[in-house]
Amino acid sequence: MRILLVEDDDRIADPLAEDLRHQSHAVDIAYDGLAGWEFAQAASYDVILLDWMLPKLDGIQLCQRLRQSGCQAYILLLTAKDATGDKVLGLDAGADDYLVKPFEVDELTARLRALSRRQPIYQSVVLNHGEIELNPSTHSSNYAGTALELTAKEYMLLEYFLQHPTQVVSRTSLLDKLWEFDRISGEQTIKTHLTNLRRKLKQAGCQQDPIETVYGVGYRLRDVSQSR
Repeated sequence: MRILLVEDDDRIADPLAEDLRHQSHAVDIAYDGLAGWEFAQAASYDVILLDWMLPKLDGIQLCQRLRQSGCQAYILLLTAKDATGDKVLGLDAGADDYLVKPFEVDELTARLRALSRRQPIYQSVVLNHGEIELNPSTHSSNYAGTALELTAKEYMLLEYFLQHPTQVVSRTSLLDKLWEFDRISGEQTIKTHLTNLRRKLKQAGCQQDPIETVYGVGYRLRDVSQSR
């Protein structure tokens, strides 16, 4: 998933973002409410992790503004406020879930999984395309039974293609969904990761490149019915 973390304490934000990145999520960090608003207007996020006590624009105000603007991302409030009235206020402002600080990362990731299951695109079913198989529940992939040893970004690319098997995916879309703003290196980055992914598929026994380049547009999965 692409996640926006809005948290003003870098001692919390930075290690949390790294933990989420290790789990193959793309994470942007905003350190105040106004920056969070600007990030949310510039990109489409699946989940927004939102601290309550923020400078410039607090979490409740930001949550209300996001919902009023039509933001469809799931919003999970992170806060030390644990009174029932505070939880009611947060949920009524438009939040989908509420997590009291301090919290364990395992609980946060479990809540993210619960939120993701509400979206059909993230159902934890095994994804298949020809001989390629990817299991989101176990975070594993294989070609014709041969395990693929993929980096986090290679896995995210393969998963995204399998989730959109009939679409031509533009480079802009890949950058927007899978790369954080402060880590974008341009289209060459995508080409490098795709080259490595294709090489690993070939090493696993894939004779024909399953990812077609649509010149001037982007990429798509090859129609397996035509390759037989």
